[in-house]
Amino acid sequence: MNKTYDFKAIEKGKYEHWKQRGFFESGKDKHKEPFTIVIPPPNVTGKLHLGHAWDQTIQDIIIRRKRMQGYDALYLPGMDHAGIATQAKVDERLRNMGTNRYELGREAFLERAWAWKHEYAEVIKKQWAAIGISVDYNKERFTLDKKLNDAVNHVFISLYNKGYIYRDYRIISWDSDAKTALSNIEVEYKESQSKLYYFKYPFVDGTGFMEIATTRPETMFADQALMVHPEDERYQHVIGTYVYIPGTTVDIPIITDDYVDMSFGTGVVKVTPAHDPNDFEVGKRHDLKMPLCMEEDGTMNHYAHKYEGMDRFECRKQLVKDLEALGLVKEINDYTNNVGYSERTGVMVEPRLSLQWFVKMDELSKEALSSQVQFVPNRFRKIFDSWMTDTYDWCI
Repeated sequence: MNKTYDFKAIEKGKYEHWKQRGFFESGKDKHKEPFTIVIPPPNVTGKLHLGHAWDQTIQDIIIRRKRMQGYDALYLPGMDHAGIATQAKVDERLRNMGTNRYELGREAFLERAWAWKHEYAEVIKKQWAAIGISVDYNKERFTLDKKLNDAVNHVFISLYNKGYIYRDYRIISWDSDAKTALSNIEVEYKESQSKLYYFKYPFVDGTGFMEIATTRPETMFADQALMVHPEDERYQHVIGTYVYIPGTTVDIPIITDDYVDMSFGTGVVKVTPAHDPNDFEVGKRHDLKMPLCMEEDGTMNHYAHKYEGMDRFECRKQLVKDLEALGLVKEINDYTNNVGYSERTGVMVEPRLSLQWFVKMDELSKEALSSQVQFVPNRFRKIFDSWMTDTYDWCI
């Protein structure tokens, strides 16, 4: 016997032998009680990592034990197309090749996406073989297989017909790189070092200015009002008057709303209904217009006047510089806040008014909370219950 264990020599040919002899196959004996584990399908965005190896080894231990106990044990393999994430990977590869999906066109881009899938599916299968998991490859599935695709369509149509799925304008998290809406769980919030800008909004009659603070100066071109608390004694005399958006001749009114926190900042808030979820609700209450000052790719549009066509962050830099020259910047302070980034592409998320599909979650959440599903360990029941409590409608 060799002094050291040579796993490569010992394992050589074993996995292929097991597969050829059909040791992992299920459904042969209908008299056996079935036991199934569906593999949490790995994304075809890349290779498996240590977490996959750990998770799948545990599942394989359970399925092998059940097989030895006489169950008709199925360990079902499959992979997830992970649409946005895989698209981001293919986009990155195309950029490195000096092209992009728009130059290629839809059909050619889809060919590249499928080529990526086949490449990484083979890598994942080799990794499964290296781990030695006893999955039944005869039943392997992919989330874009026709039957699964049909099932998704069936569920969508069924929920729509029952009134659970609807379409509406809402402020959603927008990925300007992938040009897509994100669900809330696809947004990663990170503590970031930002700037808090204090701007002067001049009164139209030339009697002075109102002062506001913001971390997103570039959105001011979509401002529809300044807002103060109705009981704030400092501003009673200016309610109903008008100010200019700094650096422009566009005038907006000063309105009141209980939403304003009198103790925060100057007690004056700019209202940008198409670029902020709280402002969106204010805009609905006061029947304000809701223009967008940015395109889907994060560049400024015609509302931004001379900054049209500029990237949102380049616009911010130039705008602040220009307003400083006009004496409309009171101060700029360092500011630490939580900023949302796209889990898929890494770009900073832009809150954006958009027409999207949503799932009503109130009744579905109640049904989930009353379910008798057993959680092991039991403490995960509390986590699940917290997820299903006070849910918001899901942007799909």
